[in-house]
Amino acid sequence: MTLEQAAHIDLHMHSTASDGRLAPQDVMALCHQRGLTCAALTDHDTIDGVEAAAGEARTLGMTLVPGVELSTRWQGVGIHVVALWHGQAQAPMTALLEHLAHARHERALEIARRLEKVGLDHALERAREQNPDARLLGRPDFARALVDAGLVPDMARAFKRYLGAGKTGDVKVHWPTLEETLESIHKAGGVAIVAHPLRYGLTRRRLGLLLDEFSELGGEGAELISGYQNDDRSRDLASLLAKRRLYASLGSDFHYQGGALAPGTLSAVPRSQLVPIWQHPRLVPAFARP
Repeated sequence: MTLEQAAHIDLHMHSTASDGRLAPQDVMALCHQRGLTCAALTDHDTIDGVEAAAGEARTLGMTLVPGVELSTRWQGVGIHVVALWHGQAQAPMTALLEHLAHARHERALEIARRLEKVGLDHALERAREQNPDARLLGRPDFARALVDAGLVPDMARAFKRYLGAGKTGDVKVHWPTLEETLESIHKAGGVAIVAHPLRYGLTRRRLGLLLDEFSELGGEGAELISGYQNDDRSRDLASLLAKRRLYASLGSDFHYQGGALAPGTLSAVPRSQLVPIWQHPRLVPAFARP
């Protein structure tokens, strides 16, 4: 199956295990309703929802590929790496996730402290009420808390006024380096994929440098399509990936119903000679039908 024929696959989605708005089982049910047969749940820095999603996927006759979207840093830029694998998460991956969980918890505490100073009383508890199923809280949870408290009219304003870059609630975290992250993924038997490479605001030259280093460190793929994106940029990205012989992945980055993106929502896939990520030797068993 080529990339152009993969309308039934989505390898980047989120649930209430991180900053999504649907429970893992409900994400799978929605995928099934939309005609998907293969999906990956890739919550931020946690695999808490994978088991529940896998159980629902089996019931629906779908294939669930275990995954996670990992926070990392490269040359001062926050970069996300999707890891996919077959079977159970191995010890190196579990250790990395525990490290990231601690970092996210400390960040949530600091965000709450800062937002309380600008009028959001009991900020941590209010954020927890927005996403009671999540072990880790993120900025979207605090944004919804700000809206619920009446301090801003909507989430866009919450980020613009309180949580966006350089604002009160913009707490920097010392995420693991790209090298450390890829090392953990490889030791765990996973496959590393650059998430939404066109969304980091990098120039074409810097994006090329990122992909060069990613490849040199053993990274194996990148998301050729992430939700909606410009067709010309997709074609250019395909050429960048082909030059580095990286596998191509596809994902909507779905978070909640009612938004612009739904499971399986993808821009057109450009014609290319790129090899799909589901043909990676270590992932072929993960994509087998149940």
